[in-house]
Amino acid sequence: MYLSTCLLQINLYLLKQISFPFIIAFAASLILIPVIIKLVVKYHLFDKPDLRKEHTNPIPTLGGIAIVLGTLLPLFLWQTSFSIAGLYVLTAIVLIFFMGIIDDLKDLNASFKLIIELAVAAMIAFGGIRITSLHGLFGINELPVIMQYVFTIIAIAGVTNAFNLIDGIDGLAGGLSLISLVSAGALLSISGDHFFALLAFAMAGGVAGFLFFNYYPAKIFMGDTGSLVIGFMLAVLSIRIMQVYTIPVGEINNIPVIALSLVLIPVFDTLRVFLFRILRGKSAFSPDKTHIHHLLTNAGYNHGLVARLICFFHSVVLLQVILFSRFDQELVLLTSIALVTLITLAFKTIGERRILLLEKHYKFSFENIRE
Repeated sequence: MYLSTCLLQINLYLLKQISFPFIIAFAASLILIPVIIKLVVKYHLFDKPDLRKEHTNPIPTLGGIAIVLGTLLPLFLWQTSFSIAGLYVLTAIVLIFFMGIIDDLKDLNASFKLIIELAVAAMIAFGGIRITSLHGLFGINELPVIMQYVFTIIAIAGVTNAFNLIDGIDGLAGGLSLISLVSAGALLSISGDHFFALLAFAMAGGVAGFLFFNYYPAKIFMGDTGSLVIGFMLAVLSIRIMQVYTIPVGEINNIPVIALSLVLIPVFDTLRVFLFRILRGKSAFSPDKTHIHHLLTNAGYNHGLVARLICFFHSVVLLQVILFSRFDQELVLLTSIALVTLITLAFKTIGERRILLLEKHYKFSFENIRE
């Protein structure tokens, strides 16, 4: 009953305030992408293939410019004033946006980027957007102030990089973020946090417009300009959701798990890849092709199919978290992690079996592809 009422509230809110920012951001992104592609081609600003990447030919990058500009346009058209937290977030978006552009053009040092990300995350924490409580998850409620800052900074920097790393095939990062942004916007609109709901839906519109040109075979990539900003925003929105739902609301009593589910697949995949690299005696940041999408694309599966599968399972994880929101948080969290683990194992098994069949048929080894 409560969820039905919430859906009605969302519908009314969408009709009045959210649909127009989404549409404006969508249209702006659609208009800007062809312009960016022409400029990239003119000045040869391509994303060139390397050990981390799936594409074999140079592809225009900097599509994130259209996403970010498309997001900001309706925000400034609709908002006449901004809260302190809102100003901090907008400032952070601009900083990460320009860092992403420079990184796409010049390939910034990874350590330098991490320092900037940690500094921006600290700024957000000091601006008031912090993980203040785990809402009873594992028996933990209000966190000590120092832990609020530590958890928030690690979470924002971690999610930002996790999303950046999963941006590996056409349509994947855009598809995952679109689902999460719409979900976050819905939750924030239910809570009455209209500014951050508007921000979520505006960015969703920008991403939706970008996906028209990024779906397999991609005409342009979002680059770090897009993936870093989107990852940062998903981290901030997840934390904001935990802030505004200070007590269980109706049937929703597992807010920390819902917030985590918005970014669970990128975070889980990054931690898995880092762990296995370390266990093999390599640096956690050494380039290879072992991310979740690689488990199938290494075996020759179509990028579009793989992206759709991962986005589908992302939706399944989110849906089961919401449907089982009345159950114990710990049980729902463990179920979500188990589900993502099973999906990863299934991808790995299917990919390995297909590789064995191909090796047997063509009589050569795919070992160089797996590494």
